Amino acid sequence: MTTITDSGLDADERVIVETAAGFAAKRLAPFALEWDESHHFPVDELREAAELGMAAIYCSDEVGGSGLRRLDGVRIFEQLAYADPAVAAFLSIHNMCTWMVDSYGTPAQRELWVPRMASMDAVASYCLTEPGAGSDAAALSTRAVRSGDDYVLTGVKQFISGAGASDVYVLMARTGDNGSRGISTFLVEKGTPGLSFGAQERKMGWHAQPTAQVILDEVRVPADHLLGGQEGIGFAIAMNGLNGGRLNIAASSLGGAQSAFDRAASYVASRKAFGGALIDEPTIRFTLADMATSLQASRLMLWQAAAALDADAPDKVEQCAMAKRFVTDSCYTVADQALQLHGGYGYLNEYGLEKIVRDLRVHRILEGTNEIMRVVVGRSIASRHREG
Repeated sequence: MTTITDSGLDADERVIVETAAGFAAKRLAPFALEWDESHHFPVDELREAAELGMAAIYCSDEVGGSGLRRLDGVRIFEQLAYADPAVAAFLSIHNMCTWMVDSYGTPAQRELWVPRMASMDAVASYCLTEPGAGSDAAALSTRAVRSGDDYVLTGVKQFISGAGASDVYVLMARTGDNGSRGISTFLVEKGTPGLSFGAQERKMGWHAQPTAQVILDEVRVPADHLLGGQEGIGFAIAMNGLNGGRLNIAASSLGGAQSAFDRAASYVASRKAFGGALIDEPTIRFTLADMATSLQASRLMLWQAAAALDADAPDKVEQCAMAKRFVTDSCYTVADQALQLHGGYGYLNEYGLEKIVRDLRVHRILEGTNEIMRVVVGRSIASRHREG
């Protein structure tokens, strides 16, 4: 368990954090290395997390959500990632999908889908990226053409977490002209004729969740599967969902890095070299001090951005982008330093450090690369100075 329960949480906040930490310690941590090695997707454990309210954290309780804040969410994901960043990251993606349906769905869509997603009876995947449209998401080419009472979808989605295993795909497709205003969002159920999946990708990390292409070959979905019942709002849905998704992925980096730091501090305290414990060497202590400072700075920035999103602050997009960029970069460095402090042992699978490093590396790419985060922040800075 991380140390955030000592950071001024009230009684209710402490219960939320301790519940997540207890679940992670019991149901995720003991199996993390095994799942990584076997590429096992722990759906049963994810559904156990859902029973504790962790699959619809910041969705309305009137349709089965937990009714918590984004701030609660990032604290929960930090605890889950302390045990297994790959599993925590998938659950964060599922939460993003559930929030999209709760926030933008018609009353009928919310009543039908949110309870199923909150329980993870329906596991969800987010489908935006395409083989030719990664960072330039507005250039996506998957098309949805109206055909009577249905839409017919054709295209390919790339790097989709949960592809082939998930039950519902929250998918962006083009219903109009080129550009962001021509994009809509659909709910596509597994088993729909024409929906298939590519081969499972062989990845550096995130072995505990499947990743593959989602292939749509004239997939016919009812018109009532158009999220919100309105064309042209899909890009806004995707971008607004990513604000929270970026915070959750950052929280998953923070939890993994905190675990790596704690392992490294314990290791150098017990490891003997040059006539004493390694932790007594000034250079080792300086490294630990820098790592601890990075973790604390990451946590504070992340909490501030989550509070801004909760408050619908004018600069929420900028704060979420800043937090995602800073936290995922800083925490990857912390994890790498923790491996270094273990020396050769850090490179061995059984110590768990190399898994954390592998899992955290992709966080700097997904939910908008960190280069794109700089574009978002830089655009905000330029806009303010022009106005001034």
